[in-house]
Parts: sequence; structure tokens; C-alpha cells
Amino acid sequence: MAQGDFEGVLLIDKPAGMTSHDVVDRVRRKLKMKRIGHAGTLDPSATGLMILLVGKATKLSQFLMGLDKVYEGTVHFGQTTNTQDAEGEVVEEKPVPEMDAEQLQNYLNEFLGDQYQMPPMFSAKKIDGVPLYKLARKGKEVEREPRVIRIISFTLDTWNSPDAEVTVACSKGTYVRTLAHDLGQKVGCGAHLKDLRRVEIDKFVIEDSLELADFEALEPSEIRRYLIPPYQAVPSHVL
Repeated sequence: MAQGDFEGVLLIDKPAGMTSHDVVDRVRRKLKMKRIGHAGTLDPSATGLMILLVGKATKLSQFLMGLDKVYEGTVHFGQTTNTQDAEGEVVEEKPVPEMDAEQLQNYLNEFLGDQYQMPPMFSAKKIDGVPLYKLARKGKEVEREPRVIRIISFTLDTWNSPDAEVTVACSKGTYVRTLAHDLGQKVGCGAHLKDLRRVEIDKFVIEDSLELADFEALEPSEIRRYLIPPYQAVPSHVL
């Protein structure tokens, strides 16, 4: 198969410990193509579904970036960190109050709907061209503009204090670790996001994705059948 002879949408299950850009680079090397993009990043510590755009399918980015997403994660109560996730330093510890699953679900329900969310300092969002995380690593905190997000559902799956396994469906631009942090503030003991996995992006599901290592092991002749044609990938409301 000739270089550049690939086109379509590729679903990859991102492993933990690498950036979304790292995933794109690995796919570029495998396909021997430069024209590869993605339709939304994941934090390095997070795993799960990434939509990669191959060849002329990079033009679909405008239609796929804004899709709703579903995540599964673990919220750890009693510890607040400076990054709002398990990668950061613990800055405050408090005892976790006694509460049952119904009480905790009631807290989760308070986050449903449209709301403003403040982007965390440890994020890739840029201020004057500089990623916030670079400023945060220097101990700086700058003023940020809150953004409007929507929490479609926020469900408690299991509660084994101090850890709560949750599933959240949300709009583009939602920081789930900020959601975990804010939940901890509401409960009164602090919390951070222990782990995160993206399992759905609109009609795309993790079960249809390829693990990165499995993709890299494919023969070039096998890759084409994993590429979703652009016309199938575009959301129905734009057709």
C-alpha cells in the first residue's frame, strides 16, 4: 500500500502515560503519513477512546471536536491535590464524612445541567499563547475565564469509601478532574480524580477501538478495514 493511501477515521484506545500527541506521532510513523490529526485530547494519565483523522478525513475535525463524551472514573475523597488528579501533590487532607450511596448520588445530581466551570491551572489551555500547566509548574496562578459546560448525567456506579466509581456524560471542554475536585468541595472533605477512561464519543464506543500496540502490529494490508469512511463518521445532523 502506497504512502498516503489511507483515509478515514481511526478509533484508538490510548494507553496511560502518553500524551495524545504521542499517539498521533506513533500512528504517523506506522502509516508513514504526516496528515493525521485527532478530534480531542486526553490527559497523559487518562486512557480510552481517541478519534484519529487520517488523510483527507482531517477535514472532519470541525464536525467531530464538539461531540458529547462519556467517561468512567474513580473519585478519591479526603485528599485535594494541586492538579485535581492523582498525578499532583496532596495539598489538603480531611476525614471523609459518613454517607451512603444515595446521599452521594444526591451530591452528584447537583452538578447536572448547564454551568460554568473554571479550567484548572494544570491544563493545556493557553493564556497569551502559553499553556497553563507551564505557568503552574513555576508556581504561578493566573486569572482564567470560566467556560460553559453541560453535565448530561453523573452516575455513581460503586461507593467504597473513600473511592467512588462514577460515569459522567458531558459536553466538549469539560474537565472531569475539576468536576471531581468541585464534588469534593461540595461534600466538604476534598477529592481528586484517581483515574479516568473515556468510553464514548457520541456514536463512537471504546469497544470498536484498537489498542495502540495492536494497531502497530497490523500489516499495512490489514489497516484499511479499521478505517471508518468519512461519510460514516460525520454526525447525522450535519449530513
